[in-house]
Amino acid sequence: MKRLKAIVLGATGATGQELVKLLLNDPNFSKVSIFVRKKPRIKHEKLTTYEIDFSRLNEYKGLINGDVIFSALGTTLSQAGSKTQQYLVDFNYQYEFAKIGSENKVIHYSLVSSVGANIKSPFFYPKTKGALEEAVKKLGFNNIYIFQPPFLIRQSNLMRPGEKRALKILKLLNQIGILKSQKPISVSDLAQKMINEIKSDKTVRLQTFKPRDIF
Repeated sequence: MKRLKAIVLGATGATGQELVKLLLNDPNFSKVSIFVRKKPRIKHEKLTTYEIDFSRLNEYKGLINGDVIFSALGTTLSQAGSKTQQYLVDFNYQYEFAKIGSENKVIHYSLVSSVGANIKSPFFYPKTKGALEEAVKKLGFNNIYIFQPPFLIRQSNLMRPGEKRALKILKLLNQIGILKSQKPISVSDLAQKMINEIKSDKTVRLQTFKPRDIF
């Protein structure tokens, strides 16, 4: 396969950090461009960093060029401060970025969604994720990969106390055969699976990966 140019959205988040690290070390990728609100310290000869204002994405349209977009942007309600602000990040910014990429003839699109994502859900978060999934499916990418991971094991410095407790409980339940379909997965394993699917060079236009598919 030819060497690819990757674009990463959400590069400073848990999964995004792993994507960038793996892509930079993968000889199948010649260039990695990241779009961030605040520049990370990482430097590499293959890496190009764009510090942008996501509320003015159209101003950066000419920069969103490559072969594949890995979209791992996301926030929580507590971080965003309101459902309106969370929707901006989890839907608006990601969709507008994907739309520009599609218009710029980016070939592949790989999205980190959420387990339970469903546009018909009565709950805000899975409904938002489901709305994003349905919206990007209509864009003109050759291949769209949607990942609905179970509980993600993030880097230790990024995990909150509540998440650490929940992880311990979930692992105990898994050991006795309960909620095995929701077995936790590391962000590194998720990132590698996303990259492997791009490198597989499949002809299927749309694939959605449930937890069992990711493993």
